[in-house]
Amino acid sequence: MHIMYVDESGDLGAMPASPAPTGNDQPVLVIGALLVSVSKLDDLTQDFLALKSQFFPSLHNPSGNHLDIILPEIKGADLRRSAIKGGRRASRHAIGFLDKLIAMLVKHDVKLLARIWVKDLGQPFNGRSVYTSSIQSLYTSFDKYLNENESFGFCIADSRDYLKNVNVAHSVFTQKFRASTGVYERILELPTFAHSENHAGIQICDMICSALLYPIACHAYCTGYVSNTHVQADAVKLKTLFGHSLKALQYRYCAPLGRWHGGVTVSDPLGKRGSRHMLQ
Repeated sequence: MHIMYVDESGDLGAMPASPAPTGNDQPVLVIGALLVSVSKLDDLTQDFLALKSQFFPSLHNPSGNHLDIILPEIKGADLRRSAIKGGRRASRHAIGFLDKLIAMLVKHDVKLLARIWVKDLGQPFNGRSVYTSSIQSLYTSFDKYLNENESFGFCIADSRDYLKNVNVAHSVFTQKFRASTGVYERILELPTFAHSENHAGIQICDMICSALLYPIACHAYCTGYVSNTHVQADAVKLKTLFGHSLKALQYRYCAPLGRWHGGVTVSDPLGKRGSRHMLQ
């Protein structure tokens, strides 16, 4: 049995034709997933709690119970800010934490999937459709992974709002239960939506998406097109430090015609570049 944890970074809004340098327009949307074996879940969770305690000993924990360390979250956006914009000490601390986090994922054989959407300037961006198609794509790769590993699985996604959750779940429902063909046969149910405070898998997925994939993608694909707080020149150090590790975490598979699928895939209307541009 495997679990696919899903989270996102970025928003569903479109980009203006000329983004203001002082604006908060988010030029990239990342929808990421981590594939975790249920047999590894307990050890992964315990290691994650220990890592939080080691690097953030002042986390609010009124009960004193070690397990309650799961409740206060370390947001990926805060790690990103510290790693890129923080002072020397804050940057080293955030990068050290992320380095240990990646090593923990490797130790527990966690695999990475992601759909990254670079937004075209001055063009419509149908966030609802993009999010829905991304979840379907992640489901397809997850189902392939389950077939390869003779396993079954289900998906836990970070909860958004009610209507968005229902729309995404229904899109998977219509794919899974249509009579004409069988898809997602090894995925037992539709995605369920959970509060991240209670799931190590979602918290870790947030960190990978928001602290690593998002800033690396913004720098790699939007430099020269967008100049605002989301496109940071110093993000190149995250690519240098973690690009190869993220590449190694991917689950990819070869289709019958020889084309590779899964892993981190990028839609880049600005420069027409693939995921290799951000992971090498």
